[in-house]
Amino acid sequence: MHLPQPDDLTSLVLRTDFSSEAAWETVQTAIDGSGDYRNATFVSDSSFTDVSVQTLVDADAAADDDDKLCYVFLADATTMTGEEHPLLAVDLYDEPGRTFRVPPRWYADVSNNLTIANMDFSEFADATDESDTYYGFGDG
Repeated sequence: MHLPQPDDLTSLVLRTDFSSEAAWETVQTAIDGSGDYRNATFVSDSSFTDVSVQTLVDADAAADDDDKLCYVFLADATTMTGEEHPLLAVDLYDEPGRTFRVPPRWYADVSNNLTIANMDFSEFADATDESDTYYGFGDG
């Protein structure tokens, strides 16, 4: 399995749940509206249906250095059915497999800072609430 590459200065949002096209469109609209600039590369490929975090970690570990990702956001079943449509952020670099949830409202903050390496994945993961969801620094 090869992971898709995000467009320059964007984060990869990988759809893994295909139960609702309307929910996927809602998620994309919410992410596109969360910032002034496009910061997501959306991939909807059914070969990633229900892919596990470990499979993604393994695929990234097997990739050539130029094709490795540092993180990925998943639009999984929880994203598609949850009221806030929280994405699953997955660390593929420092602590491969570490995850946290991020609703689209905070997606741009996380994505932009990770894309330019201004902050580390762990800084956001450590700032989550008891449900492992990031709601901004001090806003949860």
